Amino acid sequence: MKIDLKRYIRNVKDFPKEGIMFRDITTLLKEPAALKLAFNELYKLAKDLNISKVVGIESRGFIFGSMLAEKLNAGFIPIRKPGKLPAEKESKTYDLEYGSDTIEIHKDAIKIDERILLHDDLLATGGTALAAANLIESLGGEVVQISFVVELSFLNGREKLKKYNVKSLVNYDSEE
Repeated sequence: MKIDLKRYIRNVKDFPKEGIMFRDITTLLKEPAALKLAFNELYKLAKDLNISKVVGIESRGFIFGSMLAEKLNAGFIPIRKPGKLPAEKESKTYDLEYGSDTIEIHKDAIKIDERILLHDDLLATGGTALAAANLIESLGGEVVQISFVVELSFLNGREKLKKYNVKSLVNYDSEE
């Protein structure tokens, strides 16, 4: 990469609660060169995988997820927080580094054996991505790759996802 994406990511101390260093990609998104580079790098990771659908996790996963779907000539599927999807859905509750949460997907979103790229902005403990991958697989999809803009490797989230092809663009190996 010609530019360092890390310098475009804002660090927000004590968000969403005390003791958490939040890695904010909105500062990367507002810079055209950084946005383009991040997108192009994510696309390069997935372009030869014959992806049927891209699944983006609410909400920052929707940004690059929908862009990737368009470029890969694939459909886009949102995974949402409870109460946001109008039709019949599957849900999964999981643990986070600071609590628990639930995500949902429409039951008719994925056909059996479709090749899925799962995307989110950040890999922390891996709970959200694992729950999303489990939802995809419960509907018959094959998770071909899971991609992230940012990975917090010191939280060992990749360990939860070891059976998957996990890719990230920027790595933080400590909280600082």
